Amino acid sequence: MAKEKTAAKKPNVFKRIGSYFRDVFGEIKKITWPTPKSTFKNTGIVLVAMLVVGVVIFGLDTGLHYLFGLVMNLAGN
Repeated sequence: MAKEKTAAKKPNVFKRIGSYFRDVFGEIKKITWPTPKSTFKNTGIVLVAMLVVGVVIFGLDTGLHYLFGLVMNLAGN
């Protein structure tokens, strides 16, 4: 005898959508949002880091440009 498989019937599509949004809102309630003070502090840290990285990249670019110019002048002579 062949075993009959009983397919588990999925809930109505509207019930699934409703359940999804209930779960989403439940998860949103669990989020711990940062305080304005910590947000301001973190923004400052990011801006300083961007400035440092920008200065490093500028220095590397300027130095390599200078070295490339020296090499091209030596090769041309």
